[in-house]
Amino acid sequence: MKKILIVFLVMFFAINVNAQEEEHHEDDDSLEFNINGVVITGTRTYKRMIDIPYAIERVDKSEFKFNRNVSIRDILADVPGLFLQNRYGSHDVRVSIRGYGTRSNSGVRGIRILQDGIPESEPDGETTVDAIDYNSLGGVEIVKGNSSSLYTNAPGGVINFISDLSYPYNFLTSINQVGEFGLRQNGFKFGLLEKNYRFFLTYNYRNYNGYREHSNEYINIVNSILDIYPDNKTQVQILGNFVRGIIKFPGSLTLDEYNADPLQARTIAVSQDFKRETQKGRLGIRYKKNFGKNDNQEFEATGFAAIKDYTKTTAQFYTYISRYVLGSTIRYANKTSIGNHANEFSTGLDYYYQTGPTSDYDNINGVQGLSLVGQNTETLNNLGIYISNQFTLIKDKLDILLTGRFDRIVYETDPLQYTGFLDTNRVYQQFTPKIALNYKLLPNIALFGSIGTGFDTPALSELVNYPFSTNQGRTILNPDLTAQKSINMELGIKGGIERHTEFMKKVFFTATLYHSRVEDEIVPFLISDRVYFRNAAKTNRTGIEIGIKTEPMDAFELVTNYNYAFFRYTDYVARIYDVNGNFTDENYDGNILPSFPRHIVNCILSYKLRLKKGLTVLLQGDGDYISEMYVNDKNTEQAAGYAYFNSLVGLTAEFDRFNLLLSVGMNNIFDKKYVGFININDSNGRYYELGQPRNFFSGLNIEYKF
Repeated sequence: MKKILIVFLVMFFAINVNAQEEEHHEDDDSLEFNINGVVITGTRTYKRMIDIPYAIERVDKSEFKFNRNVSIRDILADVPGLFLQNRYGSHDVRVSIRGYGTRSNSGVRGIRILQDGIPESEPDGETTVDAIDYNSLGGVEIVKGNSSSLYTNAPGGVINFISDLSYPYNFLTSINQVGEFGLRQNGFKFGLLEKNYRFFLTYNYRNYNGYREHSNEYINIVNSILDIYPDNKTQVQILGNFVRGIIKFPGSLTLDEYNADPLQARTIAVSQDFKRETQKGRLGIRYKKNFGKNDNQEFEATGFAAIKDYTKTTAQFYTYISRYVLGSTIRYANKTSIGNHANEFSTGLDYYYQTGPTSDYDNINGVQGLSLVGQNTETLNNLGIYISNQFTLIKDKLDILLTGRFDRIVYETDPLQYTGFLDTNRVYQQFTPKIALNYKLLPNIALFGSIGTGFDTPALSELVNYPFSTNQGRTILNPDLTAQKSINMELGIKGGIERHTEFMKKVFFTATLYHSRVEDEIVPFLISDRVYFRNAAKTNRTGIEIGIKTEPMDAFELVTNYNYAFFRYTDYVARIYDVNGNFTDENYDGNILPSFPRHIVNCILSYKLRLKKGLTVLLQGDGDYISEMYVNDKNTEQAAGYAYFNSLVGLTAEFDRFNLLLSVGMNNIFDKKYVGFININDSNGRYYELGQPRNFFSGLNIEYKF
């Protein structure tokens, strides 16, 4: 560690000396504002961020190109309002926005995940983020807060990972990264640019031993896009994706086990070889056309098909899951003024069909047993229709946006062998409207506010019936679990200021106050070490999200984020079962929702200099503070608050035919021991999983231009 710090200091002073010998360049300014950048995720039409009455963030590749980029946390950890918990430091991440997503102990819930506009989320809202090559991204668009009026199962928001298609020349890049705990990433990016088309292809291989026992993983990811422009009004895209990998799970620990040795795995996780194997591929085609007077109309249609195969092991079962997927989205937009008032109308349809068998075998010491315990065909249908209209009430000042969506989601299970279970069908449907206003105080500063309803259905894995339901477990799907509904409000301000001064030359800021009232909140509980889900009456969620980016002086950038969250159950009587079905009722009214901190503080200081033409160095340090969190609905135990710090040195060198990108980083500099993931409501008290210890990584990307 001392050697690394000495190297950092030497480089820092060397950079300062060289910088003083060079004249100032205008393009040395490190802070770039994107408030006027065009995004599509927030309204499903192309609009400037300053014109959208929601809390929207865009993370560009310049903000993460030097990072470790193993998981979604390496990309989005510095977005105000997001709370990300890594399991074992790998790509298995819980994503929470305004409390949505905290109920999941695997995958993502309540937040719609897209890749280049195509859903990574299943029709029921469950998402495993394992098919995204973070080295291939050009940016990420994040909508924070209720998006149910435009997307299925998105009361918490939407995250759209967008491939990097902005390259101005042909290139081939070799990607190489190594780090502690056996981290190794190798791959390539290839971009071909011609007059009427471009082709983008990436491959990434990652091997990671993990810092806990039985937490190793490997993954292979291929992404490709063929982008064709037959004319200046038409675009055709063919999008391909393939992923294959495995991740081992060490399991959660009790407090005594965690204090004794947080690196250990749960004994049964090793003996039964807890893991998830994934192999899936997807092919999509998109057609987009502009037409009408001054190209004021746009039509877009996307179709996709996928095959997914999973193998999962638990204490009891060795499970094989196959999924066959068909989906499509259709979108139409019309920009036609009404009188002297600008108006943009859009509508669309999303359809998602998924079916396939799930087969459960006995898990005998981590090996598939001979006995087929159960086999079902599981089918999901999701049809959603949305409508949106943004009307300018006062030119360049005040806009009103009205959106609404109707979703119908059908779950079907069909036992393929007699096990005593009955066939089960469940149907959830809801219309979710939203109204929003956007008022510009100045051309680059806007007030916004919205109110709308949210709708979040249970995932299929959450609908597993339990022996003490109202039908005593006779059906495969739980007859008692309903969708959670919410009313969501927000009020905020966003914008940017640029001044002709040496100090605080640029400031970009966003602040949002939100409140949600959730009915029939879906929460997990356990019986005999198996997770089930139930509705927990009502909750109130109130919070503040603040993000500020500044350029305090030339070549410096300072980012400060703060999140305050107060989430409380207002009506919750929990029924606690033992293995024999005996129960007691406990009143949790007034308790705090687990696994979401009341305070999150994040600060990043960057020092970026162009030493000479084609040579740029970045020094960066960041620190995070996470306050304590409850680990269960009963609020009997807490995970302590913690602070940790990271550092990074990045170098880019541009030559005639070659570009180099070199990075060296150190995460958790002071080797802080903290709970990085909470396994909420575990009946055996296994709540705790260690966060990532101190670790180093380095990377070297070599780009050849032709």
